[in-house]
Amino acid sequence: MLIFLFIIIAAADANPDDNSRIVHTAQGAVKGYRDHKGYFYGYYGIPYATAPTGPHKFKSPLPPPSWEDTFDAIDKKILCPQSEIYLQMLKTDLNYTIQEDCLIANVYVPDTEDDNLPVVFYVHGGAFQLGFGSAILHRSLLRTRKIIIVNFNYRLGAHGFLCLGTEDIPGNAGLKDQVAALRWVKNNIASFGGNPDDITIMGSSAGAASVELLMLSKATRGLFNKVIPESGAGVGVWAVQNDPLEIAKSYARTQGFFEVDDIHALEDFFKYISLDVLQADLSMNRRESTFNFVPCVERDANEDAVLTEAPVDILRKGDYEKTPMLVGFTDMEGIFRINFFEDWKDEMNEDFSNFLPADLQFADESERQEMAQRIKEFYFGEKPVSSETAVAYVNYFSDVLFFYPTYRSISMQDAAGNREIYLYVYAFVEDRSFAPYPGVTGADHSAQTMALGYIPLRSQRRRTKMSEDYKKIKRLLTDVWANFITTSKPTPEGSLAAETLGEWPPTSPELLQHALLNTTSELRVGLWPDRMALWDDIYSKHYRTPVPPPEQLARIKSEL
Repeated sequence: MLIFLFIIIAAADANPDDNSRIVHTAQGAVKGYRDHKGYFYGYYGIPYATAPTGPHKFKSPLPPPSWEDTFDAIDKKILCPQSEIYLQMLKTDLNYTIQEDCLIANVYVPDTEDDNLPVVFYVHGGAFQLGFGSAILHRSLLRTRKIIIVNFNYRLGAHGFLCLGTEDIPGNAGLKDQVAALRWVKNNIASFGGNPDDITIMGSSAGAASVELLMLSKATRGLFNKVIPESGAGVGVWAVQNDPLEIAKSYARTQGFFEVDDIHALEDFFKYISLDVLQADLSMNRRESTFNFVPCVERDANEDAVLTEAPVDILRKGDYEKTPMLVGFTDMEGIFRINFFEDWKDEMNEDFSNFLPADLQFADESERQEMAQRIKEFYFGEKPVSSETAVAYVNYFSDVLFFYPTYRSISMQDAAGNREIYLYVYAFVEDRSFAPYPGVTGADHSAQTMALGYIPLRSQRRRTKMSEDYKKIKRLLTDVWANFITTSKPTPEGSLAAETLGEWPPTSPELLQHALLNTTSELRVGLWPDRMALWDDIYSKHYRTPVPPPEQLARIKSEL
């Protein structure tokens, strides 16, 4: 009877002021407000956990607070600590607040009397170094009035992903935040009208790698039933640290700390370093395609561990929940690296081995140089890296960072028995008259995310100039994503997507059936077979499996 009464109380309260609604969560009452456009209610800044602070800042998240008075869920623009370089790019009137205890969720509920709605749990991107939950708002999905969206903050950079394997810095604090947020959604979303048994985990770029890692983790079993990774994969070179202890030591040396072989001294260095200093370096220009502090393989003795084996090993064993997936990328993801082209082209001609992915290993320097030459000739032929071969530069980084990791994940998942993976390539570009270099006219990294979502931080002048073709592709994307979220299929009978594409079959590594999403969208077979075969051969012989930090002797504690 008490459970029944709780369910009745937990329903959204009718409010004489139709511009607000109150829901009752496990922590207390929460008041949200109707969006100014009228089709959803936003509940912002709800603490889903408590972030430890000070010397405890790298530990697992703590339980969230509770309250007696109604929590006024307005957008306080709370961000987790991150580089000022990124923050300077935001609109000057954002008035954001940076704070250590930054673990908040935002819930967007369509204005409908329906309940038990499917839920999207969205993980923001930003190379694990920057970003925040509300940076992208999926207005188009909310307009369907069929889906609830949740986004959230998690700890970033070294704050979230420093991994020493010690008691105070076990590793993966940011991933543990994500798990805590997902559990919060599972336990509370019914109060907002959502179905706790119908949760799609979705993310772009680092968010895509995150949802694949969450999919592989034993800590998340039973918390979701569909996955949408956009332009990223958990098996990618930049998704998991190869050797987290060595990365931590290397960073400490850059800060003038050299007692790096004393693990307890190293731990103390990080525990007491200023977060402003710790988060200053974005690590976005590393030639070997990593970002330093990203998720790690933890020691399995760690309490609350999220990832205790390398993603490739988990996939190989098939020991994870196999759920329907809608996965894909843009046709020129490598434009992500075009800003470095002028700085890197001469370096690539001088010593291409510096640009090999960090997750490759070789017997000696001679073998490394031979491989570098083989890859350079494959992409550039006998020509140097130059403006004339900029497309090859883009293709190289597309393959290393996004295409091959996604292909590898699909192949391993297929071998593990997942037959419900729907693959797409997004290739729409609104203005092909502009190209930074000859031929570089494809869709940039995560362009499908930008088309599907609304970015409140950007100037909206562009929206008045949106072409009819762009409106058309946005409608198709919205339909495909909404279909998958609500039915597990991208093209159910009678849908716009089905009328446009026909019946979209699951993919396989042999045929790579996929949907090309462009001005004219269609189903196709095959994707760059020679390029994927090259990397299959390389990774089968030279892959360096990520390792956890080594076991450490416990710190001796003295009592005074």
